[in-house]
Amino acid sequence: MAAQRRNLMQSQHQSWTDDLPLCQMCGVGTAPNCVYGPDGKGTQSHPNEDGHLRFRGDDGCFLYGVFNGYDGSRVANFASQCLTAELLLGQLNSGHTDNDVRRILTQAFDVVEKSYFETIDDALAEKANLSNYLLPHNENVPFHQLSPQSQKVMERLKELEQEVSGGATVAVALILNNKLYIANVGTNRVLLCKSSSDGQNQVLQIGRPHSTDNEDELQRLAALGLDSSRIRQAGQIAGQSSSRRLGDYRVKFNYNEIDLLSAAKSKPVVAEPEIHGGQSLEGVTGFLLLMSEGLINALESAHGPEQANQEIVAMVAAELAQQTSLEAVAQSVVDRVKRLHHDVFVSGRQRATYCSRHEDMTLLIRTLNYPLADAALTPTQGRIWHLGIPSSWCFSSSSSSIPTLIPVSSSSLILSNHPPFSSSFCPSTLPSSQSPTATLQSTNTQTQSSSSSSGDGSLFRQRGSQAAQPDETGRVPPYVDFSQFYRLWGSDHGDGQSMQGGLGPQ
Repeated sequence: MAAQRRNLMQSQHQSWTDDLPLCQMCGVGTAPNCVYGPDGKGTQSHPNEDGHLRFRGDDGCFLYGVFNGYDGSRVANFASQCLTAELLLGQLNSGHTDNDVRRILTQAFDVVEKSYFETIDDALAEKANLSNYLLPHNENVPFHQLSPQSQKVMERLKELEQEVSGGATVAVALILNNKLYIANVGTNRVLLCKSSSDGQNQVLQIGRPHSTDNEDELQRLAALGLDSSRIRQAGQIAGQSSSRRLGDYRVKFNYNEIDLLSAAKSKPVVAEPEIHGGQSLEGVTGFLLLMSEGLINALESAHGPEQANQEIVAMVAAELAQQTSLEAVAQSVVDRVKRLHHDVFVSGRQRATYCSRHEDMTLLIRTLNYPLADAALTPTQGRIWHLGIPSSWCFSSSSSSIPTLIPVSSSSLILSNHPPFSSSFCPSTLPSSQSPTATLQSTNTQTQSSSSSSGDGSLFRQRGSQAAQPDETGRVPPYVDFSQFYRLWGSDHGDGQSMQGGLGPQ
């Protein structure tokens, strides 16, 4: 039967890559989709549909990928297995030129999609046969009025539709001969961060998403006879923002039945990847980021799209300075984006309307001669704590290395594990589109220019190495004097004695 055939082929594909070693120079973080209720609690609306791959091949070859599935995870799972087999089982070697690599990557995507459609051929044929039987006799007839046999046919058609529907967008990074190649189909994102000698992180987004606001894609679709202005206005093609994708038989084979695509002279939504590279990695220190569309959309929903790339890079740099595992780094960044998104929703501010839900999130980090935190540090040295200031506080930088806290009204201090401040910031002057917590974190990750961000981790490591050692009682002496804060609080509330007996040092 069709299902048995698909299961067999998928198990075969999985066995092809079982012996390939995983790359130990990368880490992956994930989070499932979430829909928030009025009380701020989140629930998962469907199983996780993202996927990823991270393998080390022969001849210094490395392959990484992030897959954003939709309407199920079948295409993402199939593509991650089949694409690995098409690229790492002898097809690539150190003697290949840049043109050779680009050709092999393009061919691999074509083979993967054709192979996937072959696995659903039987299901599509059965679906077409049952549809031909059902429609002439039962068109426009309510389900409860159908005969028992017709009801069974309808139920089987729904099962078949679930088996064959869905697709995936893909971002793949290949490193060969110490050169980087990127193959992209759809709306995932790839960032290359290079650390310069002056401590700046130069951020490069490789390629643009294939979406309905990409001018090149709109021109490609217009050349096929489509109305690009209609597509731009619609913002989606058959329910998805991507104009290139793997799978999705309905759009690939029945596009002439879709009003927006019906005028196309040939298949408008394709699986042909956009290839970039090879870019030499010789002497490069930094990291490579592959992100699913869900991660980027969550961050942009919370803070806007203007500085999303710089923000995510600064988050990664901050976690690299504190974590000793790339898995922990990637997961911490994903968790941080998830918290930002949630905080903006519960804040009730303007951008909260964009943050009622988020899709599955995946982040893959591959370091390039970039150091992790020193695993030999003590827990006190390896974890850098600072003070997060609620919205009723104002923060300003001073000439000393210790910030000045200016009390505005009654509030409490919050301990958090975010990076220290590097610029002046006052939550009382926040734009209305951002919550205090979210903007505070965003400000910590702002860049000094549109193409670079501070965040190589040197500041964090320096402060960590200077952390005080525990005394004989196991306590760490305080290095920030809060006496002025206690006095000001007491004078503001007329209760200086209670401060000494409550919040003040004992």
